Order: sequence, then C-alpha cells, then structure tokens
Amino acid sequence: MRITHTGKPPSDRKDWKTIRTLLPYLWEFRGRISLSMIFLILAKLANVGVPLLLKRIVDALNRPKALLMLPLFLLIAYGGLRLCNTLFAELRDVVFAKALQRSIRRVALKVFRHLHDLALRFHLERQTGGMSRDIERGTAGIRFLLNFMLFNILPTMFEMGLVMVILLVKYNPWFCGVTLITLIAYVVYTLAITEWRMVFRRTMNEMDSKANTRAVDSLLNYETVKYFGNESYEAQRYDTTLSTWESAAVRNQTSLSVLNVGQGTIIAAGVTILMIMAAKGVTRGTMTIGDLVLVNSFLIQLYMPLHFLGFVYREIRHSLADMERMFNLLEQAPEVRDKPGARALDIRNGTIRFEHVNFGYDVRRQILADINFQVPAGHKVAVVGASGAGKSTLARLLFRFYDVGDGRILIDDQDIRDVTQASVRAAIGIVPQDTVLFNDTIYYNISYGRPDATRAEIIQVARAAHIHEFIESLPDRYDTLVGERGLKLSGGEKQRVAIARTLLKNPHILIFDEATSALDSKTERAIQAELQEIARNHTTLVVAHRLSTVMDADQILVMDHGHIVERGTHAELIARKGVYAHLWALQQQEDREPQLRAVGSLAPAG
Repeated sequence: MRITHTGKPPSDRKDWKTIRTLLPYLWEFRGRISLSMIFLILAKLANVGVPLLLKRIVDALNRPKALLMLPLFLLIAYGGLRLCNTLFAELRDVVFAKALQRSIRRVALKVFRHLHDLALRFHLERQTGGMSRDIERGTAGIRFLLNFMLFNILPTMFEMGLVMVILLVKYNPWFCGVTLITLIAYVVYTLAITEWRMVFRRTMNEMDSKANTRAVDSLLNYETVKYFGNESYEAQRYDTTLSTWESAAVRNQTSLSVLNVGQGTIIAAGVTILMIMAAKGVTRGTMTIGDLVLVNSFLIQLYMPLHFLGFVYREIRHSLADMERMFNLLEQAPEVRDKPGARALDIRNGTIRFEHVNFGYDVRRQILADINFQVPAGHKVAVVGASGAGKSTLARLLFRFYDVGDGRILIDDQDIRDVTQASVRAAIGIVPQDTVLFNDTIYYNISYGRPDATRAEIIQVARAAHIHEFIESLPDRYDTLVGERGLKLSGGEKQRVAIARTLLKNPHILIFDEATSALDSKTERAIQAELQEIARNHTTLVVAHRLSTVMDADQILVMDHGHIVERGTHAELIARKGVYAHLWALQQQEDREPQLRAVGSLAPAG
C-alpha cells in the first residue's frame, strides 16, 4: 500500500494522536522532564523580574539625590537576574537533552524494526527514496516538536500570564485589556493564516519525497539509463517534480511574508496604544518614568517570544505534517504475524511437506493450486517449469514471506504458521537467482550469514565456495568494497559470496532458487558442482529453469500454471514423454544450436 497525500492539513485528532504516541517515550524520563520544567519556571521568573528591577533602578536614579548614592545593590541584582535567566535556561537544556535524544532514537528504531516486520508485498511496492525522506523528516519533526512545544509554547504562555497579572495589579485594567486583545488578535490571525499555508507545505513535502524517489531509482539503475541513452529523459522527469516543488515553495514563502506583515501590524498597534497610555500616565503624575520603562520592557519581552511563538506554531504544524507520514508507516499492519505464544521450530532432520497448498498474491489471480509434495530429510527435490509457473513462490511461502491461502506447509510435522518466523528462517538457507550484496566489504557480506563468526570460519567457507583464491588476488583482499548491490563483482563472484554466506549460516534446509540461471555455461558448471557438494546431507529444494542442473535430484516436480503436472526422477520423466521430456528436448536443441552455428561458420564456402 503506497502512502499518498491528500493535500489537506492533518486533523486535530491526528495531531493529538501523534502527540499521544510520543508520550510513552517521554514517560521513562519523567524525573528529568520535571526537573527541566522547574528550571524553565525559574528562568521565566527571572526574566519577568528583570523589568521590575529595572523600574526600581530607573526610579532610584530619577530622584534628586541619585547622583550622590548609586543603587549598587539593585544593579548587582539586575545582573544576577540576567545571569539566572541564562543559567536556568541552559540547565533546562542539559537536563532534557537525554530525554529528547533517547526518545528520537527509540521512535526511529521502532520504525526501522516495524519496516522489517512488514511483509514482502509492502517492500515490493514501496518507493525507497521517498520513504527514507519521510523517516528523515519525521524524526527531525519529533526533535522540533519536543523541544519547542515544551520550552517555547508553554513557557511563553506562562510568561504572558505573569505579565498580565502584574499589569492588572499594578496599573489601570486597560493595560491588561489591551495586552490581552493584542494577544488574542495575534493568535487568531496566526492560526488562520498558518492553516491556509499548510497546503503549500504538504505539497512541498510530497514533491520532495517524489523527487528523491525518482533520483534514487534513477541512480540505482544507472547502467540501464546509460544503455538507452535516457539521461535527458531522467533529468526531465526529475525536473518536472522539482518544478511543482518550486511553485509550492514560492507560494509558501509569499504566504509567509503575508503572515509576518500581519503579525507585525498587530504587535505594532498594541505596543503603540500601550505606550500612549503609559506616556499619559507619566504626564498626569499617576505613573513614574520607571513605570514607563517597565511597561515598555514587558512589551519588548513579550513581543520577541510572541513573534517567535508564531514561528514555533507554524513549525510544529509542519512537524506534525512531517511526522504523519512516518507514523503512517507504523500503521501498516504486518501481513505475516507470529501467533500469540508461538514456540520455536523444533528442527530434527528437516523434512518438508506441502499439503494441499493454494495461494495467490491477489485474490483475483491464483498462483498455486492444490500443491502436494514432500522433501524427505537429506533428499534433494527439484521444481522445474516455464517462467510464471509458480516455482519461486514455493520458496517464498517456505520462508513465510507470505502465508498460504489454504492447506499447510510443515517442517518436521510442524505447521510453520504455528512456530516463530525467526526460527523457521534460521533453519533455512538460500542461494537466490539474483544475489544482492550490501555496499560493504566482501568480509562483511560473507559474515552476514552469521555475524558472530570468526575470521577463520569465514575463510573456511570462502575456500569451500571456491572464492578464497579470488579474494586473495584483490588488492584489499577481504576488505574489498563490493559497491552498490555488489555491482563491482561479476555474477559468478556474487554467487560464490552467496554460497559462502549460506555455508556460514549452516542451515538444516537449503533452497537454490534458480541460483545459476544468470551465469555463463562455464561458471554455471563450476558453481553447480559446488552446490551439489553443499547439498549433501542437507534437505534441499532446488528451483531450476535449466533441467541439466537437476538431473541428479531424488525427485523432480514439473509445474505448469500453478499445478504439479508431473513428478519423478529424470529417467522416469524422460521415459514418460510428457511435459518434462518436451522441455528437455527443447533445451537440448537450444544447447546444440550454438555448436551447429559454430561448425557451419568453419565449413568451406561453395
């Protein structure tokens, strides 16, 4: 299921749901958060105390005898409050840092684990570039939300409350009334314009993810782009998305200017009215110069966080929009789940049995129909047939990448749906048709079969896979980087790394999923001999296209359109002169044609 945008801002229900999702991660650090909130309150009290102290200093200096007696104590206290404001704010950040970073780490890890829990179907449909960008922006959004909601919105509101109480108690109620009206007008205007602007931000996010998806996809397929000379076409596709992003970004910036101008107008009007009222009070003798400085200082102190509050609110809304896509990933339900209390697979000898298995990736298209067969312990069973017959699906079902629609799959008489997925996959090793390696060293890729293996064990399996000599011939030996998806290695070299990796895992059951179909004849024969050696004393299921590679199998299953149409040994199936015999004859003819063409090219003309 692809995650798409509707272009609408997230609902309040979604916002609160997102915030509630974060609370369990914060609860672990409730002591640190409580202490940081105490430091926050102390910092704000010091901040509000600064104008009050400044008023007393101004009034003291405004007296006739001020030149003879400097209010030194008040000036020192003023400096102390300034220092306390900074000190408590920094202590707040130090105490909260661990809670913030650990929460981000836990959420990111949960998303990462969840993505690995999702079924193969999700990963076949995902857009890697866009998804990675969603996670990146989502974790950044968590950082912003936790930091600024706790340390900007709440303390700013607390400070506003203190200021209004002081204005109400010390001065004419109109001072408090004008301040309150200014704040309400500012908040309402900010909310309205920010909601309007959210559409532009969400469009930017969507186009950003889409552009990243196209860029990553194009770069991963670099060779294909070059083969077809489609560099300009790829650039055009990329630029089309960037053009939409640019348009949304311009509208976003224009609307931001509208918001800032409106906010500035509201604040300027409120400040002007309050200063006029304070000036009148001074001229009438009801207020001192210190009171005028106090009101002005309060207004300046409120103006800065209030102006910043608008930015913080906008960014929190943007962060929630960013986080929404990441949390949508967590809402994707795993298609394959372990049953509650599922036990580990008790692997004894590795007998595999498919009983009346039916399966389809889509309910409208059945892939397997009434599949019945057994792979006895230590035996080798091959599955052959035309492309699309359902051969590779058997391996995917055995690994529990999907669960069967009907019937059951058993290993040592245990239904694999009744045991844990991890234990099933631990018992099985696979050498796939398309070996994909990590962009790391050869050593790392071999050790991936068992990360705790020693270097001696890794060299041992490399020798068994006949790749040790090749590795030793490289300048960096086992520390050679293989490149993206292993593209620096040839097909045969990648297959040998895959064989070594599987040998290191040392599973009871082996699956060879068309492991040599993409190789040349010489490399195929060499690797086939290695696979036959590995298969000894293992329960082995071989999915093959080339029939010559499975002639030694204890039993061969012939599949056609999801059904097993024939079964038997190579000799039995040839004698039956059915589907298998026909496929054998076709492949023999295909193998002879290059030889005949080569002989014909050597014959004298005329």
